[in-house]
Amino acid sequence: MRITEVHAVYPKNHHVGSSWRTHFWQIAVRIDTDTGVCGWGYGGGGEGAVRVVNGHFRDLLLGREVEADQEGIARTWDELYKACVPYGRRGIAIMALSGIDLALWDLAGRLAGKPVFELLGGGGERNRIRAYATGSQLSRSRDSGFTAVKTSIQPRATTTPSEAADAEKEAVSVAVEWATQARQMLGPQALLMVDAYMSWTPALAVSMAQALRESDVYWLEDVLLPDELEDLAALRTRIRPSLLAGGEHEFTHYGFAEVARAGALDLWQPDVTWCGGLTAARRIVDLAQRLGLAVVFHRGGEVWGLHLIASGAGEDLAELVIGSGGTGGQTLWRGEPQADNGYLTVPDGPGFGVEINTDFL
Repeated sequence: MRITEVHAVYPKNHHVGSSWRTHFWQIAVRIDTDTGVCGWGYGGGGEGAVRVVNGHFRDLLLGREVEADQEGIARTWDELYKACVPYGRRGIAIMALSGIDLALWDLAGRLAGKPVFELLGGGGERNRIRAYATGSQLSRSRDSGFTAVKTSIQPRATTTPSEAADAEKEAVSVAVEWATQARQMLGPQALLMVDAYMSWTPALAVSMAQALRESDVYWLEDVLLPDELEDLAALRTRIRPSLLAGGEHEFTHYGFAEVARAGALDLWQPDVTWCGGLTAARRIVDLAQRLGLAVVFHRGGEVWGLHLIASGAGEDLAELVIGSGGTGGQTLWRGEPQADNGYLTVPDGPGFGVEINTDFL
């Protein structure tokens, strides 16, 4: 197939003025071909990534012949990655590349009349995937049938060392209260996880692990900055039996190879729409498998991650962020599965099985 147009748009989602998401949240990417079929992808990086797609990447892709299979898409990924190395081995450029890669996979599925998980070599054995709810509303998660939940615990902002110490104690207390309540509401077999979103110190991580030991918390996530690999590696044995999880802010298999060399994490969490798309995510999973490490995709309950999981990649566990949303009940992608008693069914239509909601464009 020959690519005839490439276009990215920053959807008109609900943004929060004080949040980075206002400028750098998710983008939609469309690729048109001379077959008359188009493909849609999803990336990160907001306004910056739109410029990368509609500028440099579009110039490289227009008129290009691409084979609609794994090898052809991988070759395109490698060439685009090499082209953006001077300005983007991580971050916005790779988030933009994620949108391109996913659009190409969607195209390949639509042309073949098959869901992406089949193109990835899966037969849909995991067509019904266990989801875990990320959010603060335990009763809502319980009533919706979830048996796995995650919350975010971050110490309040402070200005003095004494205030910081008090804030850390408060955070530990909040975490213990949440975990105790979660165990009471969801039972002893439920999975409980805590996300620090890069806000803890190593000492606080150890205190959290000790305080949460009786609640059997499965993992502690994004404890430190992703660059602090040596400190993360030193924490792994100190927080057990909880696992040290992270990786949503890491990019490509090259980045995860650095994580592996440092021995920094027990469980990897690449985001398919940020780390470089399906092509990069598959390479990351292959690396993790060789090392005997678990992979649970960040926001894996979105359709892009679900197809990977359905193909057999990573653990049979998908994150679903639940909350107010702020979109008036509408979603950007029509046909994206909704949780049913704590499980998600993977769409089996051509490509990713979803369509863009043009109201957001």
